[in-house]
Amino acid sequence: MNAARDTFAKPRIFPLVAPSPLLGNSEAMHEVFRLIERVGPTEASVLLTGESGSGKELAAQSIHDRSARRGGPFIAVNCGAIPAGLIEAELFGYEKGSFTGAVRAHAGVFERAQGGTLLLDEVTEMPLDMQTRLLRVLETRKFYRVGASTEFHSDVRVIASSNRCPLQAVQNGQLREDLLYRLAVFPIDLPPLRSRGNDVELLAEHFLAELNADSPVEKRLSALARMTLKQHTWPGNVRELKNCIERAFILGDQVLELAPLIQSSSAKGANVDGGRERLDIRVGSRIYDMERSLIEATLDYFKGNKRRAADALGCSLKTLYNKLNGYSQSQECASS
Repeated sequence: MNAARDTFAKPRIFPLVAPSPLLGNSEAMHEVFRLIERVGPTEASVLLTGESGSGKELAAQSIHDRSARRGGPFIAVNCGAIPAGLIEAELFGYEKGSFTGAVRAHAGVFERAQGGTLLLDEVTEMPLDMQTRLLRVLETRKFYRVGASTEFHSDVRVIASSNRCPLQAVQNGQLREDLLYRLAVFPIDLPPLRSRGNDVELLAEHFLAELNADSPVEKRLSALARMTLKQHTWPGNVRELKNCIERAFILGDQVLELAPLIQSSSAKGANVDGGRERLDIRVGSRIYDMERSLIEATLDYFKGNKRRAADALGCSLKTLYNKLNGYSQSQECASS
């Protein structure tokens, strides 16, 4: 039997960095493991897609660990968390005095990742003009620091990730089509936790074992907690599950319950978070009004939890905050 296939014949934990090991025994995850084993030793660009919390950064780390670059650095940068005016300096660095506040030279992530792997997380949040510059660097393997005349050679493997559908992002004008095809030489889609079957219980037991290892009291999940694991849809995926187990561990005694923490429901289409599920939009409504109504309804659904609302809407937390700030400013202008 093929050695790579033997490797994943049983649940596999990759010794990766936080937030959690890449772990799974479902068919969907076996396929992810197979693809990682295939592409890891190559120099191909990889585009990882999947919902927030599904393990994209861990998959990128695993690809790096299986490459000839594993002795080099692995650097992840969230493109949506960097202000548009600073993203070029963060990616490529800058020279002292190149702009106000540049009191010393600074190496960007492309420079710091030399000889290793660079993960461009949430690449669809990158401004379009910056996408053009990124494409040129990927094609020429050369870049300049901001304010510099000296050219750097880029010896970096780039992995990109997004919680959006890349083709939809292209259609919406959020991602350049030529950049998509440059990044997606080898696409891998990370499945949501709700489609991974018994992996949810496997992961819960793994997180609980980690907590028990540092605790004088051995805690376990109740039968009801195990049922709750299967009933909840886990919109925050593995990240939500890990946080839920940690909260239950802190609050519980020897037997842990989860139902009070996540309001699970086995009914299809049930409202897990208590807010309204449907939104009626009148034909002919302005796009601005529809978007605002959808965002406000989603926030209501998740009881004001902006991170979960952003995940459900398929945008970054920064984008959601910008939208909400825009609505507040519009309301102030209207009332003044």
